[in-house]
Amino acid sequence: MTLRSSFMEKPVNLFKHIICFCFFSLPYLLFAQENPLERKVSITIEDQKLETALVLIGNKIDVAFSYNSEIIPGDSIISIQFENSSLKMVLSSMLPPGIEYKAAGGQVILVAKLIQTLRGRVVDIDSKMPVIGATIQILDSDPLVGTTTDLDGYFKLEEIAVGRVSLKVSYIGYEPKIISNVLVNSGKEVYLDIGIIENLTQLKEVEIKAYTDKREALNEMSIMSTRTFSIEETKRYSGSLNDPARMVANYAGISGNAQGNNDIVVRGNSPKGILWRLEGIEIPNPNHYGNEGTTGGPISALNSSMLGDFDFLTGAFAPEYGNTTSGVFDMRLRKGNNEKREYSFGLGLLGIDFTAEGPFKKGGKSSYLANYRYSSLGLLDEAGIVDFGGVPKYQDASFKLNFPTQKMGTISIFGLAGLSHITNELKDSSNAENIYKRVDNAANLGVVGINNIYLLNNKTYIKSSLSFAANGSGFIFEERTSDNIMELTYKYRTEKYTGKMSTSLNRKINSKNTASAGLIYTHMKYSFITEYVDENKETTSLIDENANSGYLQGYVNWKHRFNDDITMVGGLHYLHFTLNNSYSIEPRLAAKWKVSDKQTLSAGFGIHSKMESLLNYVVKVEDDSGNITTPNKSLKLAKANHYVAGYDCQFNKNTHIKLEAYYQQLYDIPVANDKSSAYSLLNQINWFPDEGQELVNNGKGYNYGLELTFERFFAKNFYYLFTASVYESKYKTMDNVWRKTRFDGNYNANFLFGKEFKIGRKKGKNKVMKLDVKTTLLGGYRYTPIDLEESRNKGRAVRTDVNPFSVKRDDVFFINIAGGYKVNRPKATHEIKFEVLNVTNNSAKVTEYYNERTEEIVQNKQLPLIPNIIYTVQF
Repeated sequence: MTLRSSFMEKPVNLFKHIICFCFFSLPYLLFAQENPLERKVSITIEDQKLETALVLIGNKIDVAFSYNSEIIPGDSIISIQFENSSLKMVLSSMLPPGIEYKAAGGQVILVAKLIQTLRGRVVDIDSKMPVIGATIQILDSDPLVGTTTDLDGYFKLEEIAVGRVSLKVSYIGYEPKIISNVLVNSGKEVYLDIGIIENLTQLKEVEIKAYTDKREALNEMSIMSTRTFSIEETKRYSGSLNDPARMVANYAGISGNAQGNNDIVVRGNSPKGILWRLEGIEIPNPNHYGNEGTTGGPISALNSSMLGDFDFLTGAFAPEYGNTTSGVFDMRLRKGNNEKREYSFGLGLLGIDFTAEGPFKKGGKSSYLANYRYSSLGLLDEAGIVDFGGVPKYQDASFKLNFPTQKMGTISIFGLAGLSHITNELKDSSNAENIYKRVDNAANLGVVGINNIYLLNNKTYIKSSLSFAANGSGFIFEERTSDNIMELTYKYRTEKYTGKMSTSLNRKINSKNTASAGLIYTHMKYSFITEYVDENKETTSLIDENANSGYLQGYVNWKHRFNDDITMVGGLHYLHFTLNNSYSIEPRLAAKWKVSDKQTLSAGFGIHSKMESLLNYVVKVEDDSGNITTPNKSLKLAKANHYVAGYDCQFNKNTHIKLEAYYQQLYDIPVANDKSSAYSLLNQINWFPDEGQELVNNGKGYNYGLELTFERFFAKNFYYLFTASVYESKYKTMDNVWRKTRFDGNYNANFLFGKEFKIGRKKGKNKVMKLDVKTTLLGGYRYTPIDLEESRNKGRAVRTDVNPFSVKRDDVFFINIAGGYKVNRPKATHEIKFEVLNVTNNSAKVTEYYNERTEEIVQNKQLPLIPNIIYTVQF
């Protein structure tokens, strides 16, 4: 045999073997590929358990069923009769809605279908009346899935597959509304409160291109400088730590704190100007370790699992909002599920928490929602697992009870409480047992309130509130003396109790006009004690006050819609402070013009005022003769005129670009009553004036800037957000010199990107991986340098006041990365999130202080690289 013939025989023989294999294997291949769901069956079953029926069918046509016995209802009794029907038809008839099936080889696998219920209520956004018969449809569903609202405006869509869906809400005479990317998980039902607006062109034939405008505020009276946030965004954005206060720092005009505190600087204003509201009621600072007069803290006492969507306002506020010149956090607690009991458990580095919700009784409309959290490090410390100085220990709880009634309207009761404590002990590096300084810090917070919304008729409702709050903080500072004794060098204790009553009348006059008017009275009882040991070892009391005061607010709102494209909101706000009878009358006006389907222009103006922290009013001041008085009690309200203009272009339903320019004119600002001083409360970060300053309302200031937002809302599994701001912030005291404020960082920018990857069965609806990245650049704040030689002479920090806030700190740059994994199970949703803050470990210098022990200046740097992990299960 030649070499050529040998090579030719091999492929021929191989071909023969392949033909033989296919011939003899064909029957087996055909049988293996036969879909068991297409086999015909004739069977009659009467009053048998589902599990027994499956056995009978399997024996009849030689099909094996594979399933977890937990998914088969034990009390399920069926009766069926089929003649020469496919197994697919039989199973479709006999299996309950929560079970689906698929063929795998020669067997049929039964699995729990990952479905959930989506419920909600539709109301007229102006009158709060339920919309009866509104149509709710799931877009792109095939066959079409939809329903209508009942006599109370409620709707329910059952057996909705997990994943993301978009809803269309329509009703004759109203503008259609589309709610995009509603997240449906298997572990928790979805509930939506939906407000729709009456259409002014009811008789005009129009092409409907409606979609949810995520730029719109929840408060229909806020049409300027307002952004609505969802709780999903709070959990999604990297570095937010599930904290709404940190999350808003991603947006234009807002700067966060580089050292980890969740202080909020809005358009160059001090973070002390923020107004916190919960359920429509002004509340004290809702942060752990918060002090009287401050608005931030390292950790929020409000758990994100309790919150619903909320508004954040940065300027030209609607007439309803008062006692603020900087920004408004208008938060709402979501309602508990009134049909089904649900729970969630969370575990992370910040805390361990548990949430429960459900109906008070089956078939009722009332519900409860409650959460409790305890610090993880506190638990580890008490168990002896960790042992280091300054372990933060805190706990918080919150709740909301909702009672819809027939005769008394809707009543809701809510509450928030928080306790926090930390002790720091500083030890010698050469002798770890030698404690030379001890700082003990504690704070408490409590709020409880009741709201009532009563519908007088189909156009008018009354909203009334009654609340009580208590907050306080304590600080003890001890140092070891030369006699090796720990002596008290500084202490303070604040306690404040606040009662608040409010009522408002809201009327939808017609489709074009809506009006409201309200009164709010707040009464405060407070006790403040502050003492320190001076250089002569004498104890000096800066504050010692036990008194009462209050403030009254009133407002009128009017919204007029000239047509479907032009809306105007105007009104007045009145604020009266009873401590010294100072007051402010504040006109406000805003307008929005939808120039086209894609472009919107807006403009607003408003006068705003704010009381200072009570500590500023009651601080003791010693004059040249040694007399001690409290002259600051006569301080008037600080004021600000806000001017804002905006342009928004919506490229498509998911992407828009926004430009907003603003100018804020500040006046009646408390400054030192000294023509040689540059001290102004616009720069204040302490709880009271430095060293007991006498203040007068002769200061001024201004902030102006331009903000850019380029945003793609989450859609098709990804989002991005770019924001940038350039601004200037200056102030003037009695020396008549304009200077940069402490918070004049001049610029900031953020870029965020996030993507979801579906990795499970059925296109990944049951398993999702997430990736989120955030990059931030913050212009450094300004500071007054420390005079080292003078500080050494006096044994404490002494600033060079010749040119205050003349030095700009390092710019702050950081990158946060977060990854997550979520899996939907038949009765639970599990999610784990891992994030790393400041992955490049950038270390910009942000503040400095004088170390009295080493007699050196110490630089504080930005928050270093920090990992965080959060696990959550909903069931």
